[in-house]
Amino acid sequence: MKPNIIYIFADQWRKQAAGYTGEDSVLTPNIDRFAQESLVFNHALSCTPLCSPHRAALMTGKYPQSNGVYTNCKNGADVMLSPDEICIGDVLKDAGYQTGYIGKWHLDLPEQNECPEPESGAREWDAYTPPGPKRHGFDFWYSYGAYDHHMKPHYWKDTPEMIQVEQWSLEHETDVALDFIRTKGREVDKAPFALFVSWNPPHSPFELVPERYKDIYNGRELNLRPNISPDHLAAHTGEPFEGGIHALLRYTRDYFAAITGMDEQFGRIWREVQELGLSENTLIVLSSDHGELMGSHGLMAKHSWHEESIGIPCLMSWRGMIKQGSTDVLFNSVDIMPTLLGLAGIPVPASAQGLNLSGDILGTSHTDISSVFLCAFPGRKEAIESYAALGLDNRKYGWRGIRTRKYTYVVHKGYTPGSEVQRIWYDLEKDPYQLHPVRMKERPQTGLLLALEEELQGWLEVTQDPFELV
Repeated sequence: MKPNIIYIFADQWRKQAAGYTGEDSVLTPNIDRFAQESLVFNHALSCTPLCSPHRAALMTGKYPQSNGVYTNCKNGADVMLSPDEICIGDVLKDAGYQTGYIGKWHLDLPEQNECPEPESGAREWDAYTPPGPKRHGFDFWYSYGAYDHHMKPHYWKDTPEMIQVEQWSLEHETDVALDFIRTKGREVDKAPFALFVSWNPPHSPFELVPERYKDIYNGRELNLRPNISPDHLAAHTGEPFEGGIHALLRYTRDYFAAITGMDEQFGRIWREVQELGLSENTLIVLSSDHGELMGSHGLMAKHSWHEESIGIPCLMSWRGMIKQGSTDVLFNSVDIMPTLLGLAGIPVPASAQGLNLSGDILGTSHTDISSVFLCAFPGRKEAIESYAALGLDNRKYGWRGIRTRKYTYVVHKGYTPGSEVQRIWYDLEKDPYQLHPVRMKERPQTGLLLALEEELQGWLEVTQDPFELV
């Protein structure tokens, strides 16, 4: 019998921000216990560390060069997940699964891109996704597009009538998820179910978290990462943040508070699965869409190639089938869809570009993976317009890179026209905090760096990326 699937992913939760890693001073007792009973991925990575691109890669198993979602679905950019794409929800439904999606979607065109006053009440980047092909096989739907008011969230089901809630979004979505799991788990002669739960916290605004979690960190000493530079904070794409150590400590405490709250909600779901007797036939995955720099290298948010941005937690549990422990397999965003289908014994559609690593996870085979491909594109409205004004395609710029188990190698062409091309290399074993990059203006000619350049060129060809290594 095919397993139930519960795939839970938070927004902007970095790999280091979990107690079991021994890195950030964040309290996650439930997740730590879950890690002891799970397979922990040491090298789970977000191929494009931004909300919509990771989600599209998760759903399609395809890189943004192929699925078209290279930046966030936002006002002023006609970017969305095409209803013609074959997504994991479509495949699971066709295979007989009862499917559900709860929480942040952020894969539809913002309604205000087409109508100033949508019937749904959606504003700015938000969108109501009606029943039909744009839901990609998810039958139960309790979702929204993009809306960051965590303490007063809203949702839509199957009509444009907005459901407004006075409850922390993460807690409320967990309530809805528990009801779904109880209903499906107790059905007689039931088909397997697949539930995707997309939590927005710990995404900013960091301060929008219940006081009971903030209280845990009030006055608590924090072990900040050695690579923080708090004086002048900005996003990698240039947007400024309030700087200074006091601001950074405030952000960090609130960020950790949200993760501790997330831990409590995850614990509720995990316990429910156990109490319903579903553990032996339920695959549970806990992950995120990308990380959060939180002052490392003077940066906030995501979209950079640094470990705090691209590194995501990933824990898998399927009692009796997946062994406990850890794995060094390189696991990229595009690999999630084919791997979940492989674990469920469902054929992977030919459209998927990622790898089915189910055999590596189950211990029945080994896949030789030397590197994964990473990419990011200028996607802000102003950037798109500045490239277009010069007759340039913004999707040919930004940065491209590869991440091996030991190295990160990046070619960065910038987010504004005329930016100087940089090549940047990190030895992650000797320099885990990426404090000593090797920077080059010219293409390497010999040795390891030339081999990494050639490997990156191979990825550009595989993904048919127009980015040129000039």
